[in-house]
Amino acid sequence: MTTRLDRIEQAARRHVEAGSYPAIEWLVRLDGHDWLRGSVGLADPIAGTPLPDKPIYRLYSMTKPVISAIALMLVEEGRLHLYDPVAAYLPAFARMQIIEPDGTLRPAQRVMLVEHLLTHRSGLTYGFLQGCAAAARYRETDLGRTHPPLKEFIDAVADLPLAFEPGAQWRYSVGTDVVGRIIEIIEGKPLQQIVAERITGPLGLADTGFTVPPQKQDRLMPVFGNPDLDGLMIFPEGSQKLTPADVTTHYPVNDPAFARGGYGLYSTVEDYAKIAELLKTGTDREGNVLLSRHMIRFMWTNRIPESQMPLAIGPVPLPGYGFSLAGRVMIDLARSVSMTGLGEYGWSGAASTFFWIDPAEDMIGIVMTQYLGSKLPLADDMRTAAYQALE
Repeated sequence: MTTRLDRIEQAARRHVEAGSYPAIEWLVRLDGHDWLRGSVGLADPIAGTPLPDKPIYRLYSMTKPVISAIALMLVEEGRLHLYDPVAAYLPAFARMQIIEPDGTLRPAQRVMLVEHLLTHRSGLTYGFLQGCAAAARYRETDLGRTHPPLKEFIDAVADLPLAFEPGAQWRYSVGTDVVGRIIEIIEGKPLQQIVAERITGPLGLADTGFTVPPQKQDRLMPVFGNPDLDGLMIFPEGSQKLTPADVTTHYPVNDPAFARGGYGLYSTVEDYAKIAELLKTGTDREGNVLLSRHMIRFMWTNRIPESQMPLAIGPVPLPGYGFSLAGRVMIDLARSVSMTGLGEYGWSGAASTFFWIDPAEDMIGIVMTQYLGSKLPLADDMRTAAYQALE
């Protein structure tokens, strides 16, 4: 006899058996303890490769909350302020131009602040966002297809025009990558080392970082879908097929010089659950405070004015959600189109990874797979299955 607790596995199995995802792994924790956990599928259904023990995934944008948390640690230390001009750390950002829809350029009138970077209101963009003159300029570069060191990457971003005046709109962007570079400048260390010292070390994360050591690469999950980051928002017609995707040109496995603020980390379900616990409590598993409880509340409060909502990433709407200093936050259940809770927060990654945190239910959920450019509601289905099982 099946129960409500079985529905999360049933949801995952439907997607895998339809051939839409190679494998799906999940972990939902309640009150600090594992509640729902499992996996279905194969690492590579085409080759018949089974799931390894503790699969390692490319997090893509689930890297962002990690970097935002480090930035807010610096805020608590008084070494960074949300109102700091970005140009105070990166002078090239003092001379930004805005590109109009017809391609003409004009000097930006507003100052870009650190808060604008964290909340995606900086005027920066992504090449995969269609219908934007600034994004078209991003696509003319090789930023989405290569992996230069972070400094070179940010230097190239500073040479590109803005989509709008800082603070005037919400547009998903490379802003967190710029935050990563600012963190490097403040700390005087590479971002890889900072993440190790402030996150992976204190949390005891054995399998999280910007590289995967050779002895662990047999646990690295292959990627399927659309490997072209600049084409992610152009969804293919018909069913979702398991097409192998080589992403090493922009997401290298073993380049020690590679790091980003907006993507680039590798991790496991177990490790990211510990990250999510930090993002919920501010502490490591021993209770050591890495972010104060006031900062946790501060960082997960919506900062987007009503005039700049509803939010959307290209054609993908985020109904009911606002955006905080670290990710989405549910602020209006009446506008939500899938089951969640008021105040639920979290983020997702381009390869269909997803996490949510509901402080009222003392719940975290992690969903991992590796499919780029998915057009299916995997995250909604898995989160709904978790919420409906709550007593």
